[in-house]
Amino acid sequence: MTRPIELVAASARALVVPDAGGALAAWEWNGLPVLRPSPRDAIDAADVRSLACFPLVPFSNRIANACLHWRGMTYPLIRYLEGVPHAIHGNGWQRAWAVSKSSPGEVELELAHDARGARAIEWPFPFRARQTVSLSDDALILELEIENSGDTAFPCGLGWHPYFPRSETTELRFESRAMWETDRTMLPTQLVAASASDFSEVRALGDTKLDNCFTDWQPPATLSWPERGLSAAVGADSSCEFVVVYIPQNADHLAIEPVTHMTDAFNRADRGEPYTGTRVILPGARFSCTMQISVTRALG
Repeated sequence: MTRPIELVAASARALVVPDAGGALAAWEWNGLPVLRPSPRDAIDAADVRSLACFPLVPFSNRIANACLHWRGMTYPLIRYLEGVPHAIHGNGWQRAWAVSKSSPGEVELELAHDARGARAIEWPFPFRARQTVSLSDDALILELEIENSGDTAFPCGLGWHPYFPRSETTELRFESRAMWETDRTMLPTQLVAASASDFSEVRALGDTKLDNCFTDWQPPATLSWPERGLSAAVGADSSCEFVVVYIPQNADHLAIEPVTHMTDAFNRADRGEPYTGTRVILPGARFSCTMQISVTRALG
């Protein structure tokens, strides 16, 4: 068992839990939580769903009915969430990661997936993943990379699932071209203009409820907590063309998830649909993306 790793930079502190899907359990700035705080028992139990941020590899969000259809083949996938008919978030968040490098302000984690035996239902193609978490006095930078370690090309995608604290006064702003509406199981149905879900101007969340994928977003997304005098900007590189915004009703948290593809992208790409964000990674090739969250004192 690998102990949680604390990163420190000036007045910033982060806690990484390699055994819990390579997740972060905390990021605090001047004593204020920027990511949602994680309960001590969740950290001890490596309960990734109760932690602060985890990597999404080799795909984000859902694959319909836990079946990957790819180049004439159908691959069954594991369902990690009870009551959810789809595969979700890949397998990286369900695996322990190994620590390859560590320093006071940075840690590098690795995951090797061999796709043999029972592992094949997690993901049918072997890969290696690497995540680097870097902390500075006012920013958290995460880089995620996947390498095809097999002899067959496969579809892939990457991203992160960071949770942030939420109150009635929490404000959000981001720009995007359009949003995917969903069915009751959260699969995309049609692409629509942002309209009622438009956050191009700063909006207090209030009782907003969302769980949707937005296309062509323009980083960063900005979160503000006026009562705490704190603001955070969630940015990502150009590989992350999509962002999932998850705002559950009557909850004390929300998620802003930079991702490289839309929900159920690979099955849609296999049917010939355009603009899904699907990447096809050849044997020996690599694909990576970067997310950065910076923090400042909010004006007000």
